Amino acid sequence: MNAGQAHHISDANVATSVEALFKSVDAWQTGHFLLSSGLHSDQYMQCQRILQYPVHGMHLARALATKMLAAGIKPKAVVGPALGAVHLEVFMALAFNEILNAGESPITAEHHNSEHQVRAIFAERAENGQDFVIRRGIELAQGEEVIVVEDVTTTGGSAKRVVDLLTQMGAKTLAVGTIIDRSGGKAKFDQPFFSLEELNLKTYEASACPMCQAGSQPIKPGSSKK
Repeated sequence: MNAGQAHHISDANVATSVEALFKSVDAWQTGHFLLSSGLHSDQYMQCQRILQYPVHGMHLARALATKMLAAGIKPKAVVGPALGAVHLEVFMALAFNEILNAGESPITAEHHNSEHQVRAIFAERAENGQDFVIRRGIELAQGEEVIVVEDVTTTGGSAKRVVDLLTQMGAKTLAVGTIIDRSGGKAKFDQPFFSLEELNLKTYEASACPMCQAGSQPIKPGSSKK
């Protein structure tokens, strides 16, 4: 498996389901948007409109976790950049636990032993608004195998900064995952990259944005303070 190569889900029904879910809750929006990457776009994927529903969130997480497990990715923890992935990392950890423990009784002592659970951790923005930190007493062991997930990937900048943080903390990032890769395959990582759907949606630098040139002002629907 080549590092950085995107592994897109092969089940056409799941890919169709992703698009259907987005449209069913008005999460696929059109307009003039300022993305967390700093780029402008006429389309925006508001994943929190989906992830507010746990059944939808688990459906997507199971599909992504299944794809990763099939490639031999078995993390000890799932880390996501807040706030965009603050629900997704929990759903992903639950999905890994569910699949890895399939067929076992959920009331066995092992299921209540923290050592046997895939953890869910969120990284939050540092005071400079660019980097990420992990606070609130959460620690990672040296060499602990983790994955990084985010809801939508445009440039991959946030995920890469979280990977850098994890490396500094001594953890080993096995892979990066996302629900939608809207970069059209342009986002690259040093780790294997998994997505449920790949879209090639146009983005623009502010200085070259045709919507700005037409007099439109972008709205900023995400959580980044950039």
